[in-house]
Amino acid sequence: MRPHLIFKAIICFSIFIVANASISLGVASIGIVGSALYAGFDRVRCSFYECCSANSKWTKPNMTALTLAFDEHLYGQHLVKTVIPRALKSHLSHDQPSKALVMSFHGWTGGGKNYVARFIIDSLYKLGQRSQYVHFFVSTVHFPHIQEADIYKLHLQDWIRGNVSKCERSLFIFDEIDKMPVGMIDGIKPFIDYHESIDGVDFRKSIFIFLSNTGGPEITRFMLQVWRSGKNREDITMSDMEHLVERGAFNEQGGLHKSELIQHSLVDYYVPFLPLERRHVEFCIRDEVQRRGHKGSKEFIKAVADEMVYFPPENQLFSTTGCKRVSQKVSYHLTNEMYDVLFE
Repeated sequence: MRPHLIFKAIICFSIFIVANASISLGVASIGIVGSALYAGFDRVRCSFYECCSANSKWTKPNMTALTLAFDEHLYGQHLVKTVIPRALKSHLSHDQPSKALVMSFHGWTGGGKNYVARFIIDSLYKLGQRSQYVHFFVSTVHFPHIQEADIYKLHLQDWIRGNVSKCERSLFIFDEIDKMPVGMIDGIKPFIDYHESIDGVDFRKSIFIFLSNTGGPEITRFMLQVWRSGKNREDITMSDMEHLVERGAFNEQGGLHKSELIQHSLVDYYVPFLPLERRHVEFCIRDEVQRRGHKGSKEFIKAVADEMVYFPPENQLFSTTGCKRVSQKVSYHLTNEMYDVLFE
């Protein structure tokens, strides 16, 4: 029997019990029975449909899975692997955290910001990106007109307030925040500040993630200095990078430009995504080939990697697009291989 039919059958049976209870019990007793049945309904419903109750299987974090996913599929981002799991564990381990968790991801395109966001979603919600408690905004789609920033701000406040009232463990992701109208993001300030509740809603368990290209120039310049000094990439620490990223986010034009969120220190972690080197791109190519059911020889991986563009011109150290174009390049080369086999 299908889950929704089982659920309906249980409801009908429970209504029958309440109806019979009303004949033999007093009003107070009926209230007790009704409360118990409602709690039972809620438990049964949560067995079949996504819900946000305490200890719900739908919103039970799996930090082990997140760490494993990072170890197996994330390349060249040792700071990300260290900071994000710890930040999430720290926030999720508190029943009443002091504020909402706010993380801001910075770096050039293709470094893995959206990629990492998907891993986080999958580790926090059983339904992953299909969860009703995950809210994804793309600035160029949802907030395209600068002149309507004030209207967007009001709508965003209503949206956040309404969704957190349904689930305190809601996740809000803002992509391309550097393309958001300046000042608009300040509208979420009350929800990420140190307030126990606003109009009876507690926002402290929610999570906000910003994805942005701002800080990319500062990160790249620093990485070039590191390379020229002979220092290992993996020796770079958060203390080396975080102030550079924060300064870039605050000063560069975009959604966080001169933002109150930065001025009032409400962003908990500025996470730098370092530019990827050729060796990291080759790992991405290998994973993509395997994902498609092929082995991928060294020659094949090299051929795909050779078609990527690298900078600076004198040493071709970093990929200009990270791993972003890997999927298309792999598709093209696999198609060519199949074509060659068919027409040999």
